[in-house]
Amino acid sequence: MPSLSAAVPARGRWWAALALVVLAVSLVLSACDVQGERELVPGHSTEADVRQRFGQPEAVWDGPDGTRIYEFNRQPAGHRNFMATIGSDGLLVRFEQVLTPANFERVQPGMPMETVRRMLGKPMQVTPYPLKGETHYDWRYLDGPNQSDSKIFTVVFDRDFRVASTQHARDPALDRN
Repeated sequence: MPSLSAAVPARGRWWAALALVVLAVSLVLSACDVQGERELVPGHSTEADVRQRFGQPEAVWDGPDGTRIYEFNRQPAGHRNFMATIGSDGLLVRFEQVLTPANFERVQPGMPMETVRRMLGKPMQVTPYPLKGETHYDWRYLDGPNQSDSKIFTVVFDRDFRVASTQHARDPALDRN
């Protein structure tokens, strides 16, 4: 059987060697990406693991029983806000994406603005309407698996900064193309 060097001209061998090096580097880098994207595991992952994967939190809230809740905001361009609950022992208790229909349903008339903010994270947009005595908080979220499922959840607060109403609308950014 002829050797590779006999079957492939010198210039072709050089390109083949380069292709093998590029392939090897790609495999090493993809393995690093997989390791960096490992899932956070409640009871096992630490606060440092959470910060390494998601960076600096937007806010840190005091939770029950000495826990701390870290908010990782992906607004205004993203469709998700994450909350990581860290126990007093420094381990992850819970990690969740909070812009969900179930959480939207929990927003009820009369609820204080601060409670909604802690529940859903920082909104993508805050719009005061002084003449109407209202402030609107808007969050962008996905109502399905595709970018075309992008919607806006709005909470309308009254003069006392309590929930007056909520509404859902198609994301106007979808119509800007």
